Amino acid sequence: MLKIPDPFRNNPLQREPSPTGTLRNKVLTNIQPQAEEFFAAHGELRPMHYGDVIFEHNAPVTHMVFPHEGVVSIVEEMETGKTVEKASIGVEGFLGFAVLMGGGNAIGRSVVQVPGSATWVAVADVDTALERFSCVREIMLRYAKSLIVQLMETVACNSLHSADQRVSRWLLHAHDRMTGDTFELKQDSLAQVLGLRRATVSMVCSELLDAGAISYQRGKLTITDRAALHGRSCDCYDRIRRAALT
Repeated sequence: MLKIPDPFRNNPLQREPSPTGTLRNKVLTNIQPQAEEFFAAHGELRPMHYGDVIFEHNAPVTHMVFPHEGVVSIVEEMETGKTVEKASIGVEGFLGFAVLMGGGNAIGRSVVQVPGSATWVAVADVDTALERFSCVREIMLRYAKSLIVQLMETVACNSLHSADQRVSRWLLHAHDRMTGDTFELKQDSLAQVLGLRRATVSMVCSELLDAGAISYQRGKLTITDRAALHGRSCDCYDRIRRAALT
């Protein structure tokens, strides 16, 4: 079985260094070299801009998308017009896993919340890779398992934990998926994906600012004290992170 290295093992608050522009997706960097070369030859690196819709709900999945940086939320839009995040995906995984499970349609609306980049690979090419390289299916299924953990933990977190803990958890996950400490993030979007009022998110962010955990200016958020942010989060963050990396 493939082992994904855990850069957090010695220090749970030490992020994996990676220069800007490096292909960082953990699925693509943890398959065998021949398979990695196949994806490099058949994939297309594209930017992800804030608000980009990768897949509409129930739309045919024509490509699998492997983020190298950024955050994509799978959201559910209610009849009331409210939107809530069901799961989020970044460098640790991929979009389009419905194909892997035997279906061909997206299981939710996928929207870019934090800009970045991703490699797009046509489903037909992914099918070829699955046939040629057993490691591809294995690593994808391992990611699917970690995504299930994220879904279960998110349900529990939304039911049991405070807005402060949930915002801190989301920001930690976003930080893990970026190459630097500063990234674009709109408070309106954060409120929507967490199912919180805009005023509540604003109040939490103000408290995080006062605590020195973050700074925020002109739509850009900087993690200034990750240890402080981690201290305000809930245990769900560590459990989700461990499931994604081991």
